[in-house]
Amino acid sequence: MKHFIGAGNPMRAQFDATAPYQARHFDWRFDAGVATVTLNRPERKNPLTFDSYAELRNLFEALKYSTDVKAVVLAGAGGNFCSGGDVHEIIGPLTKMSMPEMLEFTRMTGDLVKALRNCPQPVIAAIDGICAGAGAMMALACDMRLGTPGARTAFLFTRVGLAGADMGACALLPRVIGQGRASELLFTGRAMNAQEGLAWGFFNALHDSAELLGCAQALANELAAGPTFAQSMTKTMLQQEWAMTIEQAIEAEAQAQAICMQTGDFRRAYLAFSAKQKPVFEGD
Repeated sequence: MKHFIGAGNPMRAQFDATAPYQARHFDWRFDAGVATVTLNRPERKNPLTFDSYAELRNLFEALKYSTDVKAVVLAGAGGNFCSGGDVHEIIGPLTKMSMPEMLEFTRMTGDLVKALRNCPQPVIAAIDGICAGAGAMMALACDMRLGTPGARTAFLFTRVGLAGADMGACALLPRVIGQGRASELLFTGRAMNAQEGLAWGFFNALHDSAELLGCAQALANELAAGPTFAQSMTKTMLQQEWAMTIEQAIEAEAQAQAICMQTGDFRRAYLAFSAKQKPVFEGD
């Protein structure tokens, strides 16, 4: 999954998406700069296990070092996105763990959200059917979400006696759909239907189930063909500016934009505009 350029120099590690990679807990496909990660336990509505949490976390952390993956689609097989943590393989064992073991687990689940937020590539969730619990949090951690009319998204934590504050839900969800709506979903655990999700800004668009993955991959391909360094900078600033004042954000964006103005893609865009041509971006 990784190779190293320069012996003994881990600072130059590269994630090689074109190398053979056999994922153990999901399906991995890579084509023309776009990686498609598909949760693949359709008979159980694609629940997560301890091992699948860890592998997904490791994958998205490794993508920080990728030079070939330009955009990512996260999807589920069999007409559902993800039903959350597996009842028998996660919730049952958790009831028998010590507090340090539980904290180790909850930190790992949060690390998956942080990995999704911190990888430089835009991540697009393709959501059909059930999107619940930890699955809803993975979707929320993505940069964009495409859904279907049948998608139902639920933050189920209070339904099993846990706080709605899980994996960053109390920070992320209000920023996407607003404080009042987030409070309702996190207190009650009820499902948000697709039309609510679209109206509230959770979904960017809705598509028929048969077209969902293709639409998500088309959007990912469009992004992959764009100025990927500038997109990475945009994602970084969207993340970092949450904790900034307006004055700090304006200064940070001035510095970010000055950096982007030094890229080859910025010059290519100008030359293409001058020649009345469409720019061809190369990500440098």
